[in-house]
Amino acid sequence: MKHLPLLLLSPLLLMACDTGPDLAKICKESPAMCEEFIEDTWCKKERVKTIYHNYALTQTGADKQKFDLLIAYEEYAACMDHASQIEHIKLKYKKRNRIDNAIKAKERIKQLSEETLRSEHPELLFYHWSRYLNEGALAKFLAMEGSKALETAASQFNLATYYIKRDPDKTLDLLFHALELQPDDSPVNTEIFKSITTIFTDKEEFKQAYIWLKILTLYDPEDIDSSEQGLMAFAQFHKLDADFLDKVASATLDKITDGTFTAPRH
Repeated sequence: MKHLPLLLLSPLLLMACDTGPDLAKICKESPAMCEEFIEDTWCKKERVKTIYHNYALTQTGADKQKFDLLIAYEEYAACMDHASQIEHIKLKYKKRNRIDNAIKAKERIKQLSEETLRSEHPELLFYHWSRYLNEGALAKFLAMEGSKALETAASQFNLATYYIKRDPDKTLDLLFHALELQPDDSPVNTEIFKSITTIFTDKEEFKQAYIWLKILTLYDPEDIDSSEQGLMAFAQFHKLDADFLDKVASATLDKITDGTFTAPRH
């Protein structure tokens, strides 16, 4: 499978495709889910994600769905916080509605956070450490290292996040393993590409740094850290063979998106 631009991999399309009822059916069966927030022209995608994840949670009650819903609420709250900064001269109620939506989302985050405080799910353990500095949750998460429970791309990235300032070489191993575990039908976390680039730059392995920055640019040209001009300047400054390294980057990205990537030696 050739790599596709990230913007084509809409999470909403993936959720709505063959995984359950469509949005209209959910809203008909569970109107409260769709009426949780006041509708707005902003943050539609983020709002719909909260509806789908709320629905998924009602179907399973599983901790994984609670984690997904927490993230959906965080994304919606952040979007609404941003939208609430926009001043409407004639429609001042919009600002008030957006503030109310953000407050309600944050209340749900607090509620779910309290509800999952004693969860043993690895993503929730890491969540409680990364958001609330819960050392007990971190200890439980790290104790799972090497176990099947952490054999997911997300958990390997979370481990890498913990080790990045403590052990760069181990962090690279974890990031590469995250890419090995990457499902070929899911969007890649671009922070993996950025972290690998940063580590190789710090190690002054500039060919590798260029390759991984190019992979980021190929995968998500709209990312704030993607820049063809920046790549050209980087290659010229370090006297790199950009044409050859571009081919390596493209081939590597194909393997990642095909699910055939294997960790290189470093």
